[in-house]
Amino acid sequence: MSNSIKISPSILSADFSKLGEEVISLDKAGADYIHVDVMDGHFVPNITIGPEVIKNLRPLTKKTFDVHLMISQVDRHIEGFANAGADIITFHPEATDDVKKTINLIKKNRKKVGISLKPKSSISLVKDYLEEIDLVLIMSVEPGFGGQKFMPEVIEKLKEIKKIVTEKNLNIDLEIDGGINFSNCKSVKEAGANVLVSGSAIFNENNGDLKKNINLLREAS
Repeated sequence: MSNSIKISPSILSADFSKLGEEVISLDKAGADYIHVDVMDGHFVPNITIGPEVIKNLRPLTKKTFDVHLMISQVDRHIEGFANAGADIITFHPEATDDVKKTINLIKKNRKKVGISLKPKSSISLVKDYLEEIDLVLIMSVEPGFGGQKFMPEVIEKLKEIKKIVTEKNLNIDLEIDGGINFSNCKSVKEAGANVLVSGSAIFNENNGDLKKNINLLREAS
């Protein structure tokens, strides 16, 4: 796993009336990834964006599009998101009948594979696939809405996965998403996270100074 901390700002907190400009601003501010939350109103209660929006944003930046699919029957949509410009496609094991098949489908589309665990989802859902994927995304809020409070109980899960990854000497990113801010980012890094997703802290703190907020999250220790 890479030791360098990557920041993946969630555009869920961006101004959707000028999404393209927001993505360009995040690029200039030094974001490592652009985190795109895709919700279908079924797997989670909210509805956000689809492949067409990603396709339109894709020419605006060369940054990695870190696409988190919170959608049911996920296999039906992977090719669409891959073709739209996703670089990493992350899915929930509960959203597929066959995790291995979904992993292979993402790989077939030549994209990096992530598996996400909700706060109450067991590590056992991902444990057997760690050698085959590129990223584990730990949700530190219940998926579905931005702006929720961080759930500190997920830190133990993060530590547990970090331990397995270290013991097996795997090159895999550990990402965390949900209520990440300047006060809790240190503890999640210490627990093993090396990719931090943040929306509210990046877009709203310090009068929306994106560069300052990205650097604060990356460098806080």
